[in-house]
Amino acid sequence: MTASAQESFLKAFHAEHPMATSEAFGGGRTPDGLSSYEVLAARVAGGERVLDLGCGDGALLDLLASPGRQLTGIDLSPDSLAVARRRPALAGASLVEGRAQELPFPDNGVDACTSHMALMLMDEVDAVAEEIARVLVPGGTLACALGGGSAGGEAFEVFLALLRPVIASAPPEQRIPPLGDRRTRDRAGLDEILGPAGFAPVAWETVVLDLSAPVHELWPVVSCLYDVLPLPSATVETLRSEFTTEAAALARPDGTIPCGFRLHIATTSLLPS
Repeated sequence: MTASAQESFLKAFHAEHPMATSEAFGGGRTPDGLSSYEVLAARVAGGERVLDLGCGDGALLDLLASPGRQLTGIDLSPDSLAVARRRPALAGASLVEGRAQELPFPDNGVDACTSHMALMLMDEVDAVAEEIARVLVPGGTLACALGGGSAGGEAFEVFLALLRPVIASAPPEQRIPPLGDRRTRDRAGLDEILGPAGFAPVAWETVVLDLSAPVHELWPVVSCLYDVLPLPSATVETLRSEFTTEAAALARPDGTIPCGFRLHIATTSLLPS
């Protein structure tokens, strides 16, 4: 699959689900009680000019908004950006439809760059790294949140066990194109991408988001996976019914279903040239 096929798929998904990421993960909390957006925002707290790659509906930028801070976001999805533009806190932000591989911004124009669950989906990620290095000032910070999958033995695992055989037997037109670069999934791979662009070795932290909730509230969380979009509605409804039944068996006394998601926080800085 070409990059254009991947990007076309992502645009189609977010046309139907413009707030998918924030709706699925925004309510999750780390053991310290922080959302994934708050964890990432803390890594760039000192930046006055911040660029968010794959900014989506603007959830992270909204959190970063403060007097005097210059915010910029870029995303493939016009539908997600339309949501971002309706956020009052982002009235002064620059929100641009475009590709991270070809950033329409000047050299050395930002102090920090963030990416929440987006860098791992991008093709031509070496070009993305070069573009980030170009627009960052020397010493500028790059902070990324990267999905690490299910924390194990909980609601996500129940759903994935149901989904995998469905995907395996689905015809090609019901499967998603390959997304992203596998090197973004671990520290060594990310260093392999970012090092040649001039970045210091990444600091890598893994946290677990607690997404536990009643079973009816968990379905939107687990079903936000990209693989679900091309499936026929009848198939999705069957998955929902099966998930509801099987996940209910995991219920705690308070009625919540345990659900954890691993998140990797990678932080680095651009070395002086």
